[in-house]
Parts: sequence; structure tokens; C-alpha cells
Amino acid sequence: MKKLSVLIILTLCLVGCKVNKGINNPKPDSTQISLDNNVLNLKLDLTRGGAICYISESGKDRNIVNIHDEGRYIQQSYYAGKMLNRVSDGQNPNWSPWAWNPVQVGDSFKNRAKILDYKKSKNTLYVKCIPMLWDMNNEPAQATMEQWSTLEGNVIKVHNKLTCQRSGEVYGEAGPRNQELPAVYPISYLNNLYSYFGKAPFTGDQLDKPKVKNLANGFWGKYKEDQVTEHWMAFVDDNNWGIGVYTPISSNFLAGMAGKPGYESTDRETSYIAPLKSVQLNKNDVFEYDYWLIVGTLDEIRTAVYKLNKSLK
Repeated sequence: MKKLSVLIILTLCLVGCKVNKGINNPKPDSTQISLDNNVLNLKLDLTRGGAICYISESGKDRNIVNIHDEGRYIQQSYYAGKMLNRVSDGQNPNWSPWAWNPVQVGDSFKNRAKILDYKKSKNTLYVKCIPMLWDMNNEPAQATMEQWSTLEGNVIKVHNKLTCQRSGEVYGEAGPRNQELPAVYPISYLNNLYSYFGKAPFTGDQLDKPKVKNLANGFWGKYKEDQVTEHWMAFVDDNNWGIGVYTPISSNFLAGMAGKPGYESTDRETSYIAPLKSVQLNKNDVFEYDYWLIVGTLDEIRTAVYKLNKSLK
């Protein structure tokens, strides 16, 4: 994944598990599992850790998730331990030194995460995988990732869980790091960034439209110091339609664009949003959290966030 220099860390345990046959479960050799509720079509890629690879309006075939490489998709990514130079062990020199960084899809050498289990119920998709270390060449992380994705109208609720079992002293322990909760890559055609940075959250106060920072200028845009007070950001097109990301435990975010606006799911150009939270992930920690993806107009996205905020209280 196009990893953050703001590092974050977590640990996972390796657990063997059979493919679980749930309701209407696809065949074991399937490459995707999907849900369609006549509002949205959601697909997970079983060849890439079960990460979210496809979101479209039902009945349409336009994917609004960028899947150009293993660093994109909508996926789990965590950071822990010391920054190390492991080039002699196969580390990518472009990502050195680097911390322990398990990612759901695959590593920077295009080796992919291994699915341990998956199943489909009426409106929920479950996956479990062994993630890969982003910077290393074909080195599975000592961890497992699990994901429950539930489709409700134009809202996708996702529960993520990381289980760590990091043995040895290679990375050691380190203090808290900013975690991507999660890493979200919408298509760059969705080029207008919106959020709320004010002191009167959940009152309908006027939205903020920050200038979209480009990765080519050094880094993503940083929205820190509890600036994102309604805990969401959205990228929308010029008609104010797109996707929002709501992580209620996050009030700091990263966001921006790589390349130019106007491109689609398989293109190099991409938008990016990552809700952040500082979490220390030790060798045997378990970390889990919820986030929501909302597809629709800007008004529909904010209305859904308000309903979720009220229900969570």
C-alpha cells in the first residue's frame, strides 16, 4: 500500500482454518464474494485477503474503488515496532527503513495475502486472512485479519479485527502510532473533498471543502489536532455524488490525491482517505473497530452519518 510515513502498529496471530460454507456460499475456487441489495453492489477479492475491491450502484458496472495495485483497494493496514532496514532480508529499498506493517491485500512485490476462511450470509460477508508485510518480499505477517461487511441500504458497515502474535525481537515494541482505520482508495474521478472542521459538530453547520493535496507535493493532506469533528470525510464528483468514510473513533484524518482527477478503478491515479487513531500495538494485542462507507450525494452521506452518530450514542 502507498504507506504513510506517519506509522502505526498492530499485531496478529497465525491461525489455520478451513473454508467455511455459509448461506449461499460461493464455491471454494471463487475469486470473489458479493452482495447486492438493489441499492449497492459490494464485492470482496478472495485472491487479495478479502479486501473490498468493488462498490457500485446496483444495476451499474462502474466501480468507485481504485484497485490499480496491492496498495489500493479498501483494506486493513496497521503499524508497530521499530523502523528497520531489512534490505538484506528482501525488504523493498523504496520502503526502507520500515516498521512492522501487515496489510490485507498484498505486499509491494505483489505477493498476495492468503485467505483462511470466508462465508456469506443474508446481508454480511465474512473473511479471514494472513496479511503480508508491505515492505518485505513474500513475508506473511505473524497475524490474522478478520472482516465483517454488512450491507444496509446505501451504507456498508465494516467491523475489522487484527489478532497479533509477533514472536521474536526483530521489531521489538514501540509507542503508539497512527493507524489507518482503514485505508480507503476511491477513484480519482471523485475529486472534491468535503468534511466538517468546526466547533459545532452534528448541528448541520456549513461543511468545509479543503483544497485537495496531491501526493506528488510530498505527502497526503493532514487533518490533525481533532480537526475532523464529525469523524467523516467524503470524495464526491462535480455533482456532489460519491463515497464517504465514517470512523467514529477518529477525529484525525489523512486525505488527498495521487495523480490527476478524472480517472477510474484500474488507473494509476487515485483519491485517498484514511481515518487515523494513535494506537500502540504490542506483540500479542487484539485490536478491532467499526467504520462505515456511505455512497450517495453529499447530503445523503452527511444525513447517514448523523443517524449513525445518534444511534451509537
